[in-house]
Order: sequence, then structure tokens, then C-alpha cells
Amino acid sequence: MNKTSLNALDLAGRLLLVALFLPAGIAKLTGFAGTVGYISSVGLPLPSVAAALAAVVEIGGGLALLFGFGTRLAALALAGFTLVASFFFHAYWAVPADQAFVQQLMFFKNIAVTGGLLVLAAHGAAGWSMDARRA
Repeated sequence: MNKTSLNALDLAGRLLLVALFLPAGIAKLTGFAGTVGYISSVGLPLPSVAAALAAVVEIGGGLALLFGFGTRLAALALAGFTLVASFFFHAYWAVPADQAFVQQLMFFKNIAVTGGLLVLAAHGAAGWSMDARRA
């Protein structure tokens, strides 16, 4: 595959990941009280701190991926965040049977996203990124 195609695919992959995290982070800020309530509902400590941290990770990580700036670190942070969130918020094994199917889909979607983020962390952003311009 030629360099232009690789750069285009890398950028497209980063943009698709951004489409998951950036709107979610913004929604956490604009609906902060609801986010805090949701975090409280699963029994996590310090829900206000957790909500703020989640918003920072999703917005900051999303913007980093968007621009390809600190891509490896951002991808690792988002991978860790996504993996941890999956166990707390999509615990399909602990919900009633009528809710398990959707939660299982969400859980394994997050596991797949985590895998993609780990690949991005391993390889970094390609040529169409701020990382490449700084190198």
C-alpha cells in the first residue's frame, strides 16, 4: 500500500475514534449532573471527580487523536479508560436477562475499540498528524 493510502486510512481511523470519544466527553460536560448521577448509580466513589476526569480524558484524548498529537499516549489513556468503563457500565453478567443482550453488545464493542486503540498506540499516527510534523 502506498504512503498516501496509509496516511488516509490512519486519519480516517483516528477520525472514527474521535467520533466516539469527543461527543461523549462534551455530553458529560453539558449534562454534568446526569453524568454524576449515572456514575453514582454504579457505586463508584467520588462521582463528581470521576465525571470530570472522564470528560477530560474523552475530550483531551479525542482532540489529541483528531490532530495526531501525542497519539500513542492518548490512545493508551483512552484504551485504559474504555476498558475500565466497560466493566463498570456494561456489566452484562450482572443485569437482568432482558437487558443483558444490549449490555453485552456494548461491552464487546468497547473491547474492540480498546483493541483498535492499542494498535494505534503501538504504531502511532501516520504522516498526516502533528506527531509526524514534529518528528
